[in-house]
Amino acid sequence: MSPPLKSFFFLCILLNNAFGRITVGLGGLAADDDDDDTPADGRLLNSVAPRGKYKCLSCEPPNCTPREPCVNAFQCWTYYEVDQGTGKTTFSRGCTIAEDQVRFMCPTIPAKQVTYSMHCCNGDFCNNGTFPQHLTRPGGALGHPEDSTYVWKLTLAIIGPVMGLLIIIGVVVLILLKRSHNKRLEHPPGGHSSYLAVPHDLVSSSHDNLKSQDGYLELTSGSGSGLPLLIQRTLAKQISLAECIGKGRYGEVWRGIWHGENIAVKIFFSRDEASWSRETEIYSTVLLRHENILGYIGSDMTSVNSCTQLWLVTHYHSNGSLYDHLNRNPLNRRHALSLAITTMAGLAHLHSEILGTQGKPAIAHRDIKSKNILVKANGTCAIADFGLAVTHSQTTGETQIAPNTRVGTKRYMAPELLDESIDMDCFEALKRVDMYAVGLVLWELARRVISNGIIEEYQPPFYDRVGNDPSFEEMKKVVCIDQQRPVLPNRWASDPVLSSMGKLMKECWHFNPHARLPALRVKKTLIKLAMSLEQSPGGGQLV
Repeated sequence: MSPPLKSFFFLCILLNNAFGRITVGLGGLAADDDDDDTPADGRLLNSVAPRGKYKCLSCEPPNCTPREPCVNAFQCWTYYEVDQGTGKTTFSRGCTIAEDQVRFMCPTIPAKQVTYSMHCCNGDFCNNGTFPQHLTRPGGALGHPEDSTYVWKLTLAIIGPVMGLLIIIGVVVLILLKRSHNKRLEHPPGGHSSYLAVPHDLVSSSHDNLKSQDGYLELTSGSGSGLPLLIQRTLAKQISLAECIGKGRYGEVWRGIWHGENIAVKIFFSRDEASWSRETEIYSTVLLRHENILGYIGSDMTSVNSCTQLWLVTHYHSNGSLYDHLNRNPLNRRHALSLAITTMAGLAHLHSEILGTQGKPAIAHRDIKSKNILVKANGTCAIADFGLAVTHSQTTGETQIAPNTRVGTKRYMAPELLDESIDMDCFEALKRVDMYAVGLVLWELARRVISNGIIEEYQPPFYDRVGNDPSFEEMKKVVCIDQQRPVLPNRWASDPVLSSMGKLMKECWHFNPHARLPALRVKKTLIKLAMSLEQSPGGGQLV
């Protein structure tokens, strides 16, 4: 048997073992001829269905010697081949001992006009006879066009589906790789850089002429690290704005619906891009998330009526700001201390630096006031609005103050800001500015505590000395020149809680910045005060 034919036999056997369903007849390789002089017993196998096992003669090519018996065979065969080049003949006899190879070893029709011929039979020693011989046309079996075509068809039938499957797998892999690459572009390792690249030539919206109103709701924003893997540039498309809950000099605050949940959307006017960018940058700080800092969801830019809007999405708190809460509700001692302690806890977390490979820089808020503190449903507070925030790292000694034309609220400005004596490069000085402002917030809060059946109406700090929208010069005269501070009501002296809170306020708004208490000290003092209140009978009641 020539090497090409032997290879083809072995290929057929392997394919049959692997798939179990391929049926091929080697007789199909031969071309039909008009002469049909094949003996009837040469067509004995259309479909082999062995009925038993036989003994056959077996001998090796080329001369079929020696002759040995072959047992346990499903079929016997004789084989004859003529070498086209040399004219040399090869003879062999043998048997098929594997049932699943019977169809491949014996052709359905004996080969004609080819260089080989094989005859198969069933029965003991049925292959002990003359060798079948057929004349060969010029060109030989493998050179015959029809034979070559059939071999190619068979090869394509096997290889084609395999190649098609490989192509499909390759296309799927490429699609997945492309999607993964796009996601990496949308979420770079740095966090939120995809939406920090804000064009500087954004036009102002139609609200440029919006004037501030008395008691307007200051915008609040979120903090924390935001949602990982959130596609920021499509966030606005997923949010449905429900109602406007506040307007201010820098934009609007809306209640929105996102995935069935209420969220707050702070919409900046395009002219206040610096505040939006700074807040987004601050909220991306690692380890900033804290229960007393407003939860941050994400940022986005969108266009409404050809006007660019800058969105900052945060958690929603239906109670609104501390300013709103104090206007609406009187407080008992326990609730007042809860609001004060959680406010100081959030500020202490901001002022603290966390060292480590993924630490947190110290942050000064620079715009502490009752409108920038939100009241949560559980009666605790969360600090918001970081558009003026400043970061500081002890490792580098660098204080980062983002360029921003916005200034803080004049009513809450510390004396050193009003007389411009503050060193803006000194981070400790900026923390002391926060402590001055938080002293005023504690005063607002304590006025709404019922003690001995007495309570004051809500009023902002210095309400009795300046108007609703005081100027810089007015506040400078009251705070720096006259050195005035909010008045402590006389009734506080008879209440241990309010009396202690009054002492804290004075130490927070001291004219000398170095004499002011740090946030952590105030927090611990308030906690001790709350513990003593719990130990006193009826200490937390309204009256």
